[in-house]
Amino acid sequence: MAARVLLQRRFAPLAAAALGGIAFSPAVAFAEAPKRKPIYDEAEHYSPLPSAPSPPAILPSQPIQDNNSSSNKDEQPSWTPAPTDRLAVQIGRARLFLYDVAVAAENKVNQTVDSAFDLEQSFTRTIASLAPPRESGEKLMPGTIYVLVAAMAGSILTRNRNIVLRATVPFALGVGAGWTVLPITMRNVSDLAWKYEQKFPAVAESHVKLREGIQKTISFAKVHREVGVQYVDDKVTDVREALESWVKQGK
Repeated sequence: MAARVLLQRRFAPLAAAALGGIAFSPAVAFAEAPKRKPIYDEAEHYSPLPSAPSPPAILPSQPIQDNNSSSNKDEQPSWTPAPTDRLAVQIGRARLFLYDVAVAAENKVNQTVDSAFDLEQSFTRTIASLAPPRESGEKLMPGTIYVLVAAMAGSILTRNRNIVLRATVPFALGVGAGWTVLPITMRNVSDLAWKYEQKFPAVAESHVKLREGIQKTISFAKVHREVGVQYVDDKVTDVREALESWVKQGK
């Protein structure tokens, strides 16, 4: 207690002196100088960008919502094509259509030309296959003339007959002359005709039946001819023997 009173007595004059000095000190007023604009503008100092806030925690049950994309979609107006753009689209479609038509027409022409070329080659090979080989010695030129002459002779022989004979006899004589004069060529023609007939089963069957009937007729004719020749030979032999015996009896 005594120490406190002692301290107050020592610091009391010092405090009073300090307060008196502050009260009686003269006040100094400073006038502010007018501000002048500098010749060179100072570079603008931008404050650094604020740090981006940390994204909120996303719970698995809550879907992520893109607010920026939704707001941008809402803010962007719907785009309408200009008339020139629509015209360009139509012109492009027309060009593509014309291109497709041109390509289809070109392909069709190429296919037609290829088929015609293949047909020509097939016809040439077929005609060449009908000719006889060189080693056979068969010549087409005189043989063909003989066949035509035989057909014309049949037409002359049947000129006053009915239409059936006038149609069949020249053909039969020509075919017969062909098989006689040009056997190899006629065999090739027959094989080619049979190849085309196989494409039509009805025609092929009728041809087979007709050929079988002709072959049977020819075989029967051969048999009857042999029988007739044998019969004639027997009769001639009998007559000769009878004459010889009669001559012997007369002597």
